[in-house]
Amino acid sequence: MTFRQLAGGLPGSVLLIAACNSDIPVSAVTDVIPPGLHVTVTRVATHPFLARFNLKLTVSTLHDCSATSELFPDTGGVSRRNLYIAGPGQLYVVGQFDVRRFDAEKCEVDLIEFRSLQSNMTFVGSFDVDSSGHWTFLPASARAERAFETP
Repeated sequence: MTFRQLAGGLPGSVLLIAACNSDIPVSAVTDVIPPGLHVTVTRVATHPFLARFNLKLTVSTLHDCSATSELFPDTGGVSRRNLYIAGPGQLYVVGQFDVRRFDAEKCEVDLIEFRSLQSNMTFVGSFDVDSSGHWTFLPASARAERAFETP
């Protein structure tokens, strides 16, 4: 192999490496005050090139309560999760295909049906990618609520 052949393939190799997803967990975090909840959604790539990720929700309170739940995986560009507060100690994490409810009194996260959502919820923000493609929490003041498309 000549230097010219090696150098010709180098730019393509650099682009290929830059396009790879890392399997290093990336967490987006926010605090919801009141009621004093610390919310983290961690995203881990499951494919080196496609937008496929596993997601995990962790909610903790100021009173040594912590609950974790695996969220429906992102199998192609549906990582976004909207965050809502509904009454004291009730937190909802809504995705395209699943809803999780955190109850601070019970200190647990439950999978619930979409029809079980309360009507008086307040949108707090979204766990999503920002304009640079970084996984983060975007508060309602930074980006308005985005509804999910009906499958």
